Amino acid sequence: MKRNTSRMRPTMVSRALSWLMMLSLLFVSFASSQEWKSVLDLRGKWKFQLADDKKWAEKSFNDSKWEEIFVPSPWEDEGFPGYDGYAWYRKHFNLPSGAEKKVLYLRLGCVDDVGEVYLNGTLIGISGSFPPEYNSAYNSEIILPLPQGALNSTGDNVIAVRVYDSQLAGGIVQGKIGIFEPIDYPVPDISLVGMWRFKTGDSEQWEDPQLNDDTWDRIFVPAVWETQGYAHYDGFAWYRIHFKISPELSGKSLVLLLGKIDDLDETFLNGEMIGNTGRIYDNPRRNRQSDEYQMLRDYTIPSGRLRVGADNVIAVRVFDGKGFGGIYQGPIGIVTRDHYKQWKKSRTWKDRMNEGTNNIFDLLFD
Repeated sequence: MKRNTSRMRPTMVSRALSWLMMLSLLFVSFASSQEWKSVLDLRGKWKFQLADDKKWAEKSFNDSKWEEIFVPSPWEDEGFPGYDGYAWYRKHFNLPSGAEKKVLYLRLGCVDDVGEVYLNGTLIGISGSFPPEYNSAYNSEIILPLPQGALNSTGDNVIAVRVYDSQLAGGIVQGKIGIFEPIDYPVPDISLVGMWRFKTGDSEQWEDPQLNDDTWDRIFVPAVWETQGYAHYDGFAWYRIHFKISPELSGKSLVLLLGKIDDLDETFLNGEMIGNTGRIYDNPRRNRQSDEYQMLRDYTIPSGRLRVGADNVIAVRVFDGKGFGGIYQGPIGIVTRDHYKQWKKSRTWKDRMNEGTNNIFDLLFD
């Protein structure tokens, strides 16, 4: 008896496609779930106060008489219906033993509409823009690197969040809340997280280390520029930062880490290009971008390029084609080549997938 292969083939093909789809979803789900490791859960009761006072960012401020509010949740659902305007949140915490040796990030979910985040009195992140240059970032998830120099590894730490809500729901409304460790991120020997100089437009003179950039705007890195007063801006922009290195790093091979940049970049150290991702043309119509925004920027620092004990300048030329733009995700800093090599050896297949490897079979059978 002949089999009716015309009826069997679609069934076999359908089953094979279904199996492949389930396998793909399994790997994607696994990679996503393993991207962050929880270090400290900060969901629950936070201190809360309506109105606005910058002294509330200070670590030493006494918030014992403030009300309590559950985070995450719109403050309208926590007993403050119909309130639009300014308010502050504060949360005290101690780090678990050993956490000070890790690369740590604060995840604050989504703040509706604008937020400033402080750690022990130090500004570590901005989401949106406060009035009078108001710009909402209500649907942007806040993920901020915690500067190791600002953390107290043996005692009390305080996160303070200044919030402005223009209408409807307000506050820290939803998302993951806590301190997390990104899987397999290297720990920079020199952290460059913080405020950088920033200017929209384009000029080859802006790579010059002698350029006076005092009049440039200040912008937090890493974070997209749309949430820092440059909503809907696409095109060229430059970042600059001045820093010094300690004598202990003199003579060592070093790597510059610039996290992820949306979309293309050219990176200069003391006036010389040390790396680029994508090709940038002076004519913006010629610039093409695809998955560069997913790629980690790690650039070798040539021997003798850094000046020990003197001013050094990193200048980053960025072109954003559409959507979000800028240096938007860590790690940001300088790492020794030995530490970098240890990190490279520890990376897993999921890291390669997150950095642009799209063929799951290449990952499985590599």
